[in-house]
Amino acid sequence: MKIALLGAECTGKTTLARALAATFVARGQSVHCTSEVLREWCDQQGRTPQASEQIAIARAQAQRVRDAPRCDVLLADTTPLLTAVYSDVLLGDTSLYPFALAHHAVYDLTLLMGLDLPWVADGIQRDGPLVQNQVDARLREVLQAHDLRFSLVYGQNTQRCQCALAAIEHARGRPVEPHKPQRWQWVCDKCSDAQCEHQLFTALLPSAGK
Repeated sequence: MKIALLGAECTGKTTLARALAATFVARGQSVHCTSEVLREWCDQQGRTPQASEQIAIARAQAQRVRDAPRCDVLLADTTPLLTAVYSDVLLGDTSLYPFALAHHAVYDLTLLMGLDLPWVADGIQRDGPLVQNQVDARLREVLQAHDLRFSLVYGQNTQRCQCALAAIEHARGRPVEPHKPQRWQWVCDKCSDAQCEHQLFTALLPSAGK
């Protein structure tokens, strides 16, 4: 099962990938995580990439999935689609979308991180809360425009992992709570207001707070 973890900066993608990997390993399943190419690129170059350099980063991110060993679960800590969205929002370059969207077809499930975690400056590629919101909004627009279904992930610490696991089990055809409506799939198609969305999300899924 190939799972894409998407979300703007500082939304907990890497932390969630590690938590999910540990959970699956504890269950006796083989797991492989692909790390974020952009972070490594910025650390090596000491700067953020220019528009002309973005396609190489997107292709390298996709190649990591293609090169991944056979396993029960592959967790992609971001995908070329996020690179395309950042190129669009920050650089006004939409040329990466065809490649990124074609690649995204390999994933069985997309987990989209909510904006309920505090923004923390971490590394030179961090652009701030304003850009975080812009990227989140654009990412949702692209996913919905191309009919790429996704599940939202909210919660602090273990709650976030539990929320993601519920989405994964549902996608596998084994809902965690089969006798209850799967309301955690709700998606706001009108805004990306994290506070508004999170309040409704927790109201619909009381068990997420346990």
